[in-house]
Amino acid sequence: MNKEEIKQRVEQLRQQLQQAGYAYYVLDNPIMEDAVYDRLYRELQELERQYPELVTADSPTQRVGDKPASQFTSVRHNIPLYSLENAFNIQELAKWQERWQRHAPGTESFAYVCELKIDGSALALTYENGILVRGATRGDGIQGEEITQNVRTIRSIPLRLNVDKPPPVVEVRGEAFLSLEIFEQINADRSLVGEQLFANPRNAAAGTLRQLDSHIVAKRRLDFFAYTLQIPDNMLRLKTHWSALELLQEFGFRVNPHRQLCDGLQSVQEYYQYWDSRRQSLPYLTDGVVVKLNDLALQAQLGFTQKFPRWAIALKYPAEEAPTVVESITVQVGRTGALTPVAELKPVQLAGTTVSRASLHNSDRISELNLYVGDTVIVRKAGEIIPEIVRVLPELRPEKAKAFVMPHACPECDRPVVKLASEAVTRCINPECPAIIKGSLIHWASRSALDIIGMGEKLVQQMVDRGLVKSVPDLYDLTVEQLSSLERMGKKSAEKLVRAIEESKSQPWSRVLYGLGIPHVGSVNAKVLAEEFPNVKELAAASAAKIEGIYGIGPEIAYSVSEWFQIPGNQKAIARLGEAGLQLEGDASAEVKKTGNLAGKTFVITRTLPSMKRNEAKALIEKAGGKVTTSVSSKTDYLVVGEKRGSKLEKGEALGIAQLSEAQLLELLEAEAG
Repeated sequence: MNKEEIKQRVEQLRQQLQQAGYAYYVLDNPIMEDAVYDRLYRELQELERQYPELVTADSPTQRVGDKPASQFTSVRHNIPLYSLENAFNIQELAKWQERWQRHAPGTESFAYVCELKIDGSALALTYENGILVRGATRGDGIQGEEITQNVRTIRSIPLRLNVDKPPPVVEVRGEAFLSLEIFEQINADRSLVGEQLFANPRNAAAGTLRQLDSHIVAKRRLDFFAYTLQIPDNMLRLKTHWSALELLQEFGFRVNPHRQLCDGLQSVQEYYQYWDSRRQSLPYLTDGVVVKLNDLALQAQLGFTQKFPRWAIALKYPAEEAPTVVESITVQVGRTGALTPVAELKPVQLAGTTVSRASLHNSDRISELNLYVGDTVIVRKAGEIIPEIVRVLPELRPEKAKAFVMPHACPECDRPVVKLASEAVTRCINPECPAIIKGSLIHWASRSALDIIGMGEKLVQQMVDRGLVKSVPDLYDLTVEQLSSLERMGKKSAEKLVRAIEESKSQPWSRVLYGLGIPHVGSVNAKVLAEEFPNVKELAAASAAKIEGIYGIGPEIAYSVSEWFQIPGNQKAIARLGEAGLQLEGDASAEVKKTGNLAGKTFVITRTLPSMKRNEAKALIEKAGGKVTTSVSSKTDYLVVGEKRGSKLEKGEALGIAQLSEAQLLELLEAEAG
């Protein structure tokens, strides 16, 4: 064959193998004998070996990478991956419907799409000109880990979309999972070689996706169901979620075959109840039903809350329960010094996993349960994830059962513990307690905080036990020589960790704030606070009342933040972090953008605007250089007034603040743009 004939043969082989793979892995309807597939695959392999210039990224031979990855990099999602709000019964589902209808008044005709909620790991896939170019984990919904090499090994994910003229960019979301059969085989194989067993298919899938060696990923045979299709500018003019699912299938994806179009809550309830009695017969785990509005225009109109889409919800099945015995109660010390009693249980199978421990939260919870060591208890999984003791069976209590008493000294540092009247938690207040230091370091290095790759629990344990680190700022004084002295830390590993610690200095102010571990401040609240307070000095000087005035920040969080910054030890830590070069103020490049006629102007938006959502108006104002706050004060320049009067408008009038209608705001923005 000449070069052109060889090129044509390579393309023909790829098309034949792609069609055969789609029929086998997606349609579950093989069109080719295994022996024939293997022969064609080997022929393609040989041709690509002889003519490497003909190898393309979408070739079936390129599913498994040649070399293991050295590490995963963090990537920002093109479109955020929001989590779903949960409902646990039909009544809660009906309340959700009432909520979204308030945001779309007058919507009389609508339908829902119901899909089984697969128990796996969410993935975000990006295709450019029909070719898979990126696969990423969900992460925090804004950023995930780029794991394209591993995603390529999943046979039910096409490397090339099955369409002649694909859109320039396609975003696909779905769930990677392990079938129960393969999960059991993986654990059987691990048992034979003495490796620790995976707790459940979800954990196994998540752990598999984060393997650095794609050969290991390929051997575990992950599967994938696609459930969302997003095409910028909606080039194909899709109108319904149902049509998007059908198009996903045409593109070459596996879409759950048990989806159903429902015309109302009664139909949704019937679907939910039907699968509640049959889900045990499925070859994979499902913990509920995802309910989505079918109309894509209505989805766009409803938009999102800070955490969830308004147009979708997960209707969860009741958690499975099982009886077992409390063999002992141990106490753990967390990063905030909280002492948490933990029930050590006689191992029991629950929702597909082995459960041997359950948190008891605090001494009040133990009293409420009337729990003794030796009791028979009923255990369930809260939200299908966290084991919890639901109730005690006192009639089965043995004569030698013992009541539990919280320790008076910390089990880690042996210092006295305290229990404030205002809290249910017993705490160690020794700032030098090894458990508090370890917990703070692990939190600081976590992916949602400073994301220090390579700094795991075992390494933190060694650093604290050896006295190398006694606080978070001490991390930035570590040397390669110090780290090289630790077990399983050669010079190269030590150099990598020192680099990772150094790179963490570039993480934004919001992540640093979250990493500080202030009680009750999660990653979302940290972003809100970092937007409102552009640097640590302003936040540290803010009163609890001022912090509470921020939309989404309650009194408990406000008080906690204010109190945290009053503690001398925390003030010292902040000063040292600043000296080390950590980002304790907002991104300077973001400040540069705030130029124009609205720069330095502060706006407050009241009530509902006629045609814009509040977050849309906020985005326009901020793009033009203005600042949007949620509380009215003498520093407010403009009140953007909605359809109804409220307390903010009354306060604004009392302060003489200028008022703008939506139309006037748009005029102001247009003038600024001009």
